[in-house]
Amino acid sequence: MQGTATQRTSVLALRLSKYNGRTCLTSPWQRGKPGGHVACFAAPRMTHRLTSGLEDAGLEIRDVLMWLYGSGMPKSRRLPGGRGTALKPAYEPIVLARTPMAGTTAATADRWGTGVLNTEACAIPDPTTSTAVVRWPANVCLTHQPGCRLGGCARGCAVAGLDRHTGRVRPSRFFYCSKASRRERDAGCQQLPARTLDLFPSSAGRSRRQVRNPHPTVKPIELMRWLTRLITPPGGVVLDPFCGSGSTGCAAVLEDRQFIGIERDPDHAKVARARITHHHQPRPAPAAPPTIALATTGPA
Repeated sequence: MQGTATQRTSVLALRLSKYNGRTCLTSPWQRGKPGGHVACFAAPRMTHRLTSGLEDAGLEIRDVLMWLYGSGMPKSRRLPGGRGTALKPAYEPIVLARTPMAGTTAATADRWGTGVLNTEACAIPDPTTSTAVVRWPANVCLTHQPGCRLGGCARGCAVAGLDRHTGRVRPSRFFYCSKASRRERDAGCQQLPARTLDLFPSSAGRSRRQVRNPHPTVKPIELMRWLTRLITPPGGVVLDPFCGSGSTGCAAVLEDRQFIGIERDPDHAKVARARITHHHQPRPAPAAPPTIALATTGPA
C-alpha cells in the first residue's frame, strides 16, 4: 500500500467472513491513502461483528451490498415433524467502508484519486432508449443457478423468478452476476495436483470429486471485476490480505489494476498464483503493466 500521490493507490478489496474484525483490520490501511474504499464479504449472521470491527479500526461504513444467489446449500439438521435448525443461504452481504478523508471529498479525490465511487464505470446501459442513458449501479446483484444456460434457466433460479412476470425489459440485468463455475475456478491450474473436494463430510450420500482448486468459497471473477471498477481508481492498487484462491487478483489484472495479495495457506497461494498468471495476459503497448505481488504468511 505504499506509493506516491500520483499513483492514486490505497484501495482495498477484502474477504473477512471468518476473521476477527478488530485484530485483523487495524494495520492494513494505516499506510494507505485517505479515502480508500474497502469491500468486505461477510457471513450474514456475523455481519454485525465485521461492521463493528471496521468501525473500531477507524473506517466509515458507507453501505452494505447484497450478492443474491439461488444455489446455496442448507446447513441444517433435519428433525422429525418437518423441522430444521437453519434456513438455506441465498445471499452474501458485502460491507462497503472507507478510510478517513483528507479534507473534503473533492479535495481527496483531486489529490489522491480516492474517496469516490466510479459509478459510470459500473453503470448499465438502458436498452429501452437509443440515447446514452445508463442506470446508476445498485447495491444488489443476482446470480444464476449453476445449471442455467444461455437458452434458459434451471428450476428455482432467482434471476428467472425476478424476470418471469415482466415485459420486454428484464430487471435482472441491473443486478446479474453468475456464480463461479468449475471451469472458472480451475482455469490456469492444470499443472497443479488434483485434490479431493468434500464440502460436506458429515452429509449422507455426499459426493467427492477431484479438482485443481479446492478452495470452498471461490468468488466469481465477474463480481470481483465489478467491485474493482467501482472502488479502485484507474491504475490504483487492490490489496487482498486474505487472498484465498486469487479471484480478487484475477479481477485486478483484468481491470488493469495493480494487485497485492496475502495468503497464509501455501496451497491456496499456489492456486492463486496460477489463476492470476493465467488471466494476466500481455496487452499491446501497455503504458504501465499491472504489478502483481503475492505473499505467503503462516507456517509452510
